[in-house]
Amino acid sequence: MAAKPVAKRLVVLVSGSGTNLQALLDEIERTGAESYGARIVAVGADRDGIEGLARAERAGLPTFVCRVKDHETRQAWDAALAEAVGAYEPDLVVSAGFMKIVGKEFLARFGGRFVNTHPALLPSFPGAHGVRDALAYGAKVTGCTVHFVDDGVDTGPIIAQGVVEVRDEDDESALHERIKDVERRLLVEVVGRLARNGHRIEGRKVVIQ
Repeated sequence: MAAKPVAKRLVVLVSGSGTNLQALLDEIERTGAESYGARIVAVGADRDGIEGLARAERAGLPTFVCRVKDHETRQAWDAALAEAVGAYEPDLVVSAGFMKIVGKEFLARFGGRFVNTHPALLPSFPGAHGVRDALAYGAKVTGCTVHFVDDGVDTGPIIAQGVVEVRDEDDESALHERIKDVERRLLVEVVGRLARNGHRIEGRKVVIQ
């Protein structure tokens, strides 16, 4: 008799409204954690009073907040975040709109299993203004990237990408909303595949088993 699949443990980090977190919660509820391959065991944030934490609390999940200003140095914050996440023994950590750059200690513990999204087709348009930069450049297509985090800014190995056409009438807000729709679906799909199948990183190439 085949062993029942064990759902991997996810810690999700948020900084704002938590729509990517909600997409993960909805899919896990729809399919069941074992079928999806993962369950969320905690949600962390770098700020208090945000909708992302409220979503987690409504779902009955443990939450924690690790604010940069509560620590003497950025390195101390990074170590505290690593400890807070590590307490839940995650198999994968998911940045669902987490707007802080983690440091060496966090990556030493979770590098190669810390998943992030970016609203552009990396390596084009990295940084905080990927949608605005693609529009300003006159790109005809843009999209989103799901990647592993490394010690650069949006430079980690790419797991998957989704393409979004740039329309003549687009402003930054309209384009970003369409990218977010694709981003949520792609993140849900990728996290499930990573959890169910496992992965390895060969140089810059991510191989899902």
